[in-house]
Amino acid sequence: MDQIAVLIPCYNESKTIEKVVNDFKVALPEATIYVYDNNSTDGTDEIARKAGAVVRYEHQQGKGNVIRRMFSEIDAQCYIMVDGDDTYPAEFAREMADGVLEHKADMVVGDRLSSTYFEENKRPFHNFGNSIVRWSINFLFKNDIKDIMTGYRAFSYRFVKTFPVLSKGFEIETEMSIHSVDKNMFIENVVIDYRDRPQGSESKLNTYSDGFKVIRTIIRLFRTYKPMKFFGALSALLILIALIFFVPVITEYAQTGLVNRFPTLIVCGFVALGAIQSLFCGMMLSTICQKNRQDFEMQLYRVSSEYAEKCEKDENK
Repeated sequence: MDQIAVLIPCYNESKTIEKVVNDFKVALPEATIYVYDNNSTDGTDEIARKAGAVVRYEHQQGKGNVIRRMFSEIDAQCYIMVDGDDTYPAEFAREMADGVLEHKADMVVGDRLSSTYFEENKRPFHNFGNSIVRWSINFLFKNDIKDIMTGYRAFSYRFVKTFPVLSKGFEIETEMSIHSVDKNMFIENVVIDYRDRPQGSESKLNTYSDGFKVIRTIIRLFRTYKPMKFFGALSALLILIALIFFVPVITEYAQTGLVNRFPTLIVCGFVALGAIQSLFCGMMLSTICQKNRQDFEMQLYRVSSEYAEKCEKDENK
C-alpha cells in the first residue's frame, strides 16, 4: 500500500504532463505518481513514463471511467487526484494530504473559486456554470463545499473504496461532492491558486454539452438521494395544477348546481391521483434510502477494518 498516491487522469496532455509529474515529485517526494492514459494520441504516456510516473491505461473514454479504474486498482493511505493540464499548483498537495492523514478527512477539496479562478479562467460560461452548480448543490443538499467541480482533491482510503462511480465523464466531480454530503463524510476545503491552461493546451471540457450533463447529474442524484423532497415537490406541483383547473369547475357548480366541464373535472381527478402516487412513491423510496445509509455505515466499518489490517501488514514488513 502506498502512503500517498497521486492520480493523474490524462487525455492528450503532452504539453504539460512532464511538468505536472516533476512538480508533484518535488512537492511529495514520498508519493507514487500514477498517470492513467485515456486513449491519448500525442505521446502523453511516453512523456509521463520518462518523467518517472507509473503509467497505466483506461481504454473506455471518459474521466469517470478513468477514475473508476484508478480507485479499483490502487491502494493508498491518501490519494491526491489532479488534472494533467498544469492548472493546479503542486505546492498545495502537502496541505491537502495532511488533511487526510492527520485530520482524518475523507475528502479535501481544492477550492479554486475562493482565489484566482475567476481572474485566470478566460471562459466566462465556465465561470458562470461553476457558480450555478455550486449554488444549486449547496441549496439542494445543504452543504458548504466551496468548489463543486474542482479536479484537485484528496481522498481517504475508505472514501475511495466505498464510492460507487456511476458517471462516465466530467460529471464525476459533482457526483463525488454529492455522495460525500449525503453519506456524512468529513470534508475539508483548502483554498488553492488556479492558473489557466498554457497556450497550446486545449480543454477537453465542452461548456454546453458537459454543462448539461452536470445539470442532469444534479437532478438525477437529487432524485436518488432526496426522493421525498423530489417526489414531494412533484406531488405539490401536480396538486397545484389540479386545484387551478378545479376551482372554476367547483365555482360554477356552486352557482348553478351543474357541472358543464366534465372533461376538466376528470383530468383534475387523474392529476390529483398522480400527486398522491408521487407522494407515496417518495415515502417508499425515502425508507429505502434510509436502509441504504445503514448498510453503507456497515460497509464503512468493514473497509476501515480492512485498511487497518493492510497498514499493520505494511508496518510488519
